[in-house]
Amino acid sequence: MSVNKVDLKEKFSLFKEHWQPKVVGELNGQYVKLAKLKGEFVWHQHDNEDELFMVIKGKLKIKLRDRDIDLDEGQFFIVPRGVEHLPIADEEVHVMLFEPKSVLNTGDKKNERTVDHLDRI
Repeated sequence: MSVNKVDLKEKFSLFKEHWQPKVVGELNGQYVKLAKLKGEFVWHQHDNEDELFMVIKGKLKIKLRDRDIDLDEGQFFIVPRGVEHLPIADEEVHVMLFEPKSVLNTGDKKNERTVDHLDRI
């Protein structure tokens, strides 16, 4: 197995599309993913998995049913399993996600934004 350092700026430069997470690493049954987000996603939840959003560049709002979480660069938020949430990025935001391999990006919803196969970069 080859072990290399990961340069986040380099990895983010390799793709342009929004809401299409890319796998950049694995640890303990989890994927480390990078994604560019812009606009509003879809209300969804993950019944069996927690989900960590860490903002690398920009600002991200995560709406919950009872409050909003505003994240700036260098901040993260863990959405607990079973909690409905809606990510919103007024401007493009770069995020790193830590999620079990079983996580589907749209959780309990299947739609045109669902990514069934994750690209590795």
